[in-house]
Amino acid sequence: MIVSEHYLSGLHEIKMRLLMKDINVLVRSIFEIVDALSYLHSQGIVHRCLCPSSIRFDSEGHVKLSHYGLYYMTEGGSTVSFPIGVPKYMAPEVLARGLHDIASSSKCDIWSLGIIVLDLIMEEPLWNGLELEEILKEIYSLVKLENGSDVLSSLLKKHNAVSKFEALPTNMQLFISECLNVLPHNRPDSQNLLLHPLFVEYEMNLLPRSHYERLFLSTQLKCNKPMRIDQNSLIDDHLAERPLQEVYYLWQLAGGDLEAELRRQELIRAKPPVVTISKIVAGEGEEFGHEKDCAYLLDDSVLVLPLEPLKHRLRDVDPDIYYPLIEYSLNGITPSHCLSTLNETAKLPLVIKEKDVEYQLHRIILFKHLLEAYPYKRSQILHEAKVDIPPLYRPLIWAALLEIEGNIQETYDSIDKETPTATDRQIEVDIPRCHQYDELLSSPVGHLKFKRILKAWIVSHPQYVYWQGLDSLCAPFLSLNFNDEALAYACLSSFIPKYLYNFFL
Repeated sequence: MIVSEHYLSGLHEIKMRLLMKDINVLVRSIFEIVDALSYLHSQGIVHRCLCPSSIRFDSEGHVKLSHYGLYYMTEGGSTVSFPIGVPKYMAPEVLARGLHDIASSSKCDIWSLGIIVLDLIMEEPLWNGLELEEILKEIYSLVKLENGSDVLSSLLKKHNAVSKFEALPTNMQLFISECLNVLPHNRPDSQNLLLHPLFVEYEMNLLPRSHYERLFLSTQLKCNKPMRIDQNSLIDDHLAERPLQEVYYLWQLAGGDLEAELRRQELIRAKPPVVTISKIVAGEGEEFGHEKDCAYLLDDSVLVLPLEPLKHRLRDVDPDIYYPLIEYSLNGITPSHCLSTLNETAKLPLVIKEKDVEYQLHRIILFKHLLEAYPYKRSQILHEAKVDIPPLYRPLIWAALLEIEGNIQETYDSIDKETPTATDRQIEVDIPRCHQYDELLSSPVGHLKFKRILKAWIVSHPQYVYWQGLDSLCAPFLSLNFNDEALAYACLSSFIPKYLYNFFL
């Protein structure tokens, strides 16, 4: 189950295909798709499911990619029993190697994009009406062609679309041709595609991104470009302005239950394993007696989680909570009555405060502002942390309290974590027997992360020795930063000299 933002409009809809007949809209959409792929590829993520239904649009018409994490989370499809991707849009090398090939490169997404763009400029979709087996044969037939021009020529002739293609701008023709090169190493990567003459011709510019991982990259405070606000417009839905992870966290606090929603919509239909056992299994492996349980197949159903319960809980919240002032002493400004009430809530036991939706909303937003001003607001972060720390932002707050600064990813990457050392055996013995009841830390991936972080610490701190229990000290930092090894390592490295100085020499 994956929880993500969802947009109703998609490229598979007829209304969106009609909008793409405007060349300016089409080029802008292609550019935003390439920009999104470029970011995914820079993070080591191959989409592999790129198709019209996975290209969504927000209310302003900007592209939002979906379904991009499945191939990554399933380790290249090796941990599931179903193929990942839509065959019609799969690159020839993916089909040739097998649908479970774990070596698919980011270039397969470029092929998928080329097919999608070619699909859009034709009056009817490619291979319309053909069965899956026939579509696969058509794709396989393209392998023998030498370059993108030959592939295009073959496809256009079969679909009587040569004249329609020739009416396109020259740079658009070149773009599609380059994407549809049969040889992956001859296709451009997504980063180079951003500089394609097509986008230069239509003056496409990259939009700035803001990410929390930039928090500890530099001590320079970088302000975003001021946003122009129309004084005549009012924000009716303050919650819609919050990041997805905040909304989902608050939704759960307000009583939201993902599995309950899935059961209500009858999307969880798993059977007990004992009733799915085949009655007869032939020597050749053929099974008789039961059909394959649908729980083992891909179900890409989308369920829109209802926000009404959360909005109802927050209906009386003062708008000041959404836009807190970090310094109330300036210009004689005093806190609102609502914030004074929350100060009373702050005196309650922690177990109650962490279940209070309104209070957590206030703390989450306040700490988000303080973290964005780190390290200049570290003293205030420390002051507020003495009251309590919202669980959602605990990893970043701990890092700020430990005074983590600099390019932590570059530092972590520069440490040799592969060369054998004298402590490797002790680490391999300690890790499996600890944290057996934590699902993440006891997983194979968790063990590998433990080993890398501990080894990085030993290699970079030769004045210390490995002691039994170092893995337990590492555990809370890895648990909080399971998807950010560099930050987990930085926190461990900062904690030991601060609180265990010269303790284990």
